[in-house]
Amino acid sequence: MSILQDQPQPPSTTRKSPLLLATLIAIVAAAAYFEILPTDWDAWFDGPAPANTSADPPARTRSREPAPELTPASPAPETPEPTPETPEPTPEPEPIFEPTVPESSPEPLLRISSDVPGASVFLDREFLGTTPFEIVEVSSGFHRLNVSAEGYQGFVDTIEISDKPLLIEVRFLETQLDTKTAVVHKHRFGSCRGLLRADLNGMHYETDADDAFSITLSEIEVHTIDYLDHTLTLKRRGGRTYNFTDEQETADALFVFHRDVERAREQLAATTP
Repeated sequence: MSILQDQPQPPSTTRKSPLLLATLIAIVAAAAYFEILPTDWDAWFDGPAPANTSADPPARTRSREPAPELTPASPAPETPEPTPETPEPTPEPEPIFEPTVPESSPEPLLRISSDVPGASVFLDREFLGTTPFEIVEVSSGFHRLNVSAEGYQGFVDTIEISDKPLLIEVRFLETQLDTKTAVVHKHRFGSCRGLLRADLNGMHYETDADDAFSITLSEIEVHTIDYLDHTLTLKRRGGRTYNFTDEQETADALFVFHRDVERAREQLAATTP
């Protein structure tokens, strides 16, 4: 037996043609019924179309699947309007500070200075302070001023305070003498009243009587005071002696007069060659 005879024979296609044809007719009828059969009838008779390797679906294929619901597109996000730039505030000008002018203090009505610092100041026998001294409030009118420094002749004067400032300079280092007192001049027989005054030019007795006189400080030989007897004795060198008593019969005024004269004489003697 030959090899060809042992090979199985392919089945005959002639017998199966009527069955295949009937099957195709049934499929076509069903497709026409459901309206899914393609219009190209020849493709069914010529056999299945070669496989489409393209990724694109057949152009004529219809699908019965329901159309997907369209989701409304989200609105595009609104582009925020640009925020207008806030202009930078204009800096306020720096305040100009003007210096405060202090109120002027009232001007002192009385000022007292001295060439010896720390001299005591008395006004109407009331101690006010030491030099240099000034006072703003003081009553207008006449006042008794005393300025004293230890070891120097005191300054005594009657001053008048007004609305105008008054400046007084006391010079202790300079010899000064200006004092006076009311006295009674005792004569050998009787007496007279007058004013005993002393300055750097000397001592002067002023009276309405005929015994008025003047004597320089250098001519004074005796100048003493008896405080208990209230008597001031004055003797001209090589000349007359004069005795005076206080008009008020007290030795206080005579004592001050005698003290001031002696201080001036001592200062003059110390400075005179």
